[in-house]
Amino acid sequence: MKVILFIGHHKVGSTSLQDFLARNSVALAQAGILYPSVDFESMSLSLAKAVGRGTAQKDVLPINAREPHNALAYRMMEERNKGKIPVYHKALPSRPQMVRAIRQQIEFLQPQAVILAAEVFANFAPIDTGLIKSLRDIFPPKAEITVLATLRRIDEYLASWHGQRLKFSHKTAPLREGGLQQQFNGIHFDYRVMLEGWLNTLPNANFILRDYADVQASGGSVADFIAQSGLEFPEDLISERRTNASLHRGLYEIARRGNLAMPAPKARALRLRLQELTPKLDLPKSSEIELFGAQNRQEMVDRFDKVHKFLGEASGKTPFFSDLEAARETLPFDEMEVFRHAAAEVHRNSNKFKEPEIRDFLETLVEQPPSRLATIFGRKRSS
Repeated sequence: MKVILFIGHHKVGSTSLQDFLARNSVALAQAGILYPSVDFESMSLSLAKAVGRGTAQKDVLPINAREPHNALAYRMMEERNKGKIPVYHKALPSRPQMVRAIRQQIEFLQPQAVILAAEVFANFAPIDTGLIKSLRDIFPPKAEITVLATLRRIDEYLASWHGQRLKFSHKTAPLREGGLQQQFNGIHFDYRVMLEGWLNTLPNANFILRDYADVQASGGSVADFIAQSGLEFPEDLISERRTNASLHRGLYEIARRGNLAMPAPKARALRLRLQELTPKLDLPKSSEIELFGAQNRQEMVDRFDKVHKFLGEASGKTPFFSDLEAARETLPFDEMEVFRHAAAEVHRNSNKFKEPEIRDFLETLVEQPPSRLATIFGRKRSS
């Protein structure tokens, strides 16, 4: 039996991959590929789909069904007193029950391959490599293990991860002022910390490390996973859906200040409305907004050099990121200049915000005189 372990990283299309596997779990099981459930909710949904009474087309799948192995990872870490299960993973079984559920599905379905996909697995190595061994021990001793990880160029990753932290209501410093340095010692900067424990604990496994740029070029996280897995996926599967939409980087500073100024529910309401408003706002491209500053970029790439050499050795691809030096280059639009412009744009649409607390918060953001971008994009509107 083949076992494919997708261990992340974060912000590399992992949610879209999980959603695709969950929506197609019955068709995949019929083809000998198991994306196992770990709790009663996801098993019940799979049973309903199998007998023709559930719908795989549901707009949003229950998170325990879509991301069962994140739930497993959180439960395993909690058992070692290394974190708490997020509130959105509700009513989960104990770890032994989850493990038994996976083994029973293997026993009764006799799959040719089992897929576990969880970006939360990326946390295992620095916490306790025993977590990796425990995960391996779920499966028969002779199972062939493949570990698949996707990694983004460090500046693009940290910019995207910063946005994800804001969506989690984290109270954080901006990347330009201390937020970058906070990441240097963990898995979100040091990919060696994320990966080395896996390599040492599973010396006989097949490791596939992918550059996110190559993943995108090959058609995205789902298409690349299918190609790299070596499995024969059935035809006529439900197409992947885009999930976990990113916050526009021009709105990061508004969201960051909202997290600091308001309770989490109000800050979340602000972010959701900002995402709805984004298409109506005159903002530069998200990919053109500078979040770090020139000096921080040089420090970031210099510090990443040792990690980059490790990736080349571990993957057999040198350099691993062919365009890493481009991470030293500052982008056209300064974050704070975009923030001033975006704050004015959002304030112009303040009638879209029903909560008085949010409208009061937006009032505090508007500065005079307007930024240079307000003039540039104002001309675009008038023309």
